[in-house]
Amino acid sequence: MARVTLQTIADRLGVSRATVSYAFSRPDQLSDDLRRRILQVADELGYAGPNAAARSLRLGRAGAVGLLFSETLAYAFADPYALGFFQGLATAAEEAGVGLLILPLPRGEKRPPPVRDAVVDAFCVVSLPDGHPALAEVLARRLPTVVVDEPYVPGHPFLGIDEPAAGAQAARHLVELGHRRVGVAMVGLHDDGRTGWADPGRQRGAVFEAMRGRRSGYEAACVSAGVDWASVPFYELSRNSRAAGREAGHALLGRTPRPTAILTNTDVLALGILDAAADLGLDVPRDLSVVGFSDSAAEEAGLTTIRQAKQEIGAAAGRLLLEPPDEPERLLFPHELIVRASTAPPRP
Repeated sequence: MARVTLQTIADRLGVSRATVSYAFSRPDQLSDDLRRRILQVADELGYAGPNAAARSLRLGRAGAVGLLFSETLAYAFADPYALGFFQGLATAAEEAGVGLLILPLPRGEKRPPPVRDAVVDAFCVVSLPDGHPALAEVLARRLPTVVVDEPYVPGHPFLGIDEPAAGAQAARHLVELGHRRVGVAMVGLHDDGRTGWADPGRQRGAVFEAMRGRRSGYEAACVSAGVDWASVPFYELSRNSRAAGREAGHALLGRTPRPTAILTNTDVLALGILDAAADLGLDVPRDLSVVGFSDSAAEEAGLTTIRQAKQEIGAAAGRLLLEPPDEPERLLFPHELIVRASTAPPRP
């Protein structure tokens, strides 16, 4: 069966190819009756419309932004921080009349990144580890690119927070309350799927830049208060989930002596720590203080956390992509310690 084209429809109706094209791309240029007859014939011939990729190449514009992040779609749509960021980015794209092409890059994935053939006008890169092949593919496309959280790429706009300062603020809150037996549960240090105890060398060698900074802030605040960082139990996780936080909580709270406070780098992990404390009959905050991060799932649980402007960061990323600045900017958004009921001085 011969392939149906715009010219096929034009020949059937006795009009020009351009007239048929207008029925799909510029309907305001045709009368309602003529456009209706064109679409009717197109439907009879089984023609669905012009090829979107080919049309974008002719126009030099795809009308879409590519969004890359180092997780699965299922995770992204379940994570409160990711959802807040996506909402901000989607709002900016919606206001500009463009779409989002989501390109998830699950951690540890060895297949070539789906970047080279993506029909987009720009890329938003979110939380990729150092040296990820997708980033090289993005930069080779020479399209407007904005990086969020990590890694910093000179010559391209960057959005995030001051991670070392935020980490230090979270840890400082605990040591100023009087805690010296502090434990840490963190996700997002490495891309190798490992879960378990992480010594200081593995911590400092993390491949995710933002988490390196956040952890260094924890260490700096603890050391300044006289805490020996090498003695701080540090449990590393490969997944950010409440179940993973519960696992980390049991591991940390099974230590002797037991930590009186635990730092986590996500609210989701912190909720799992609270679950583990409940399993063991520990009262929070009398027996254990817990601090989360991002203030995305914390208020209802009464969780002390560091608040991030997740939706504002997403909206700003969208605006920078759609209206690239003359000079690349490094925008650091404010963070804030929100103290709630999950922290208190240690018991005497």
